Amino acid sequence: MRVIMGITAVTVGKKIPLRRCAGCSQMLPKPGLFRIARSGNEVSVDLTFKSPGRGAYVCRNGECIIKAAKNRGLERSLKGASKEIYEELRMILEEADE
Repeated sequence: MRVIMGITAVTVGKKIPLRRCAGCSQMLPKPGLFRIARSGNEVSVDLTFKSPGRGAYVCRNGECIIKAAKNRGLERSLKGASKEIYEELRMILEEADE
């Protein structure tokens, strides 16, 4: 077992990459986050983690989405992200809860 910046990562088997959440600024395993990608002038939610372009990550909970909107985390990371992306994230989160 290995500790990276206060987060325990098990190194048995496949390594799980860590990414920083734009809302809470914690380093978390990539599968537990939403990826928002900017390719050219288009910003979209990337659920497959495979879209080309620059990416930013947000936790899969409502609190972090609100924090990211409040501190403009995605706008800072992606230069051109609009406020509509937060609404899209909330809708995806609500659909997943149903």
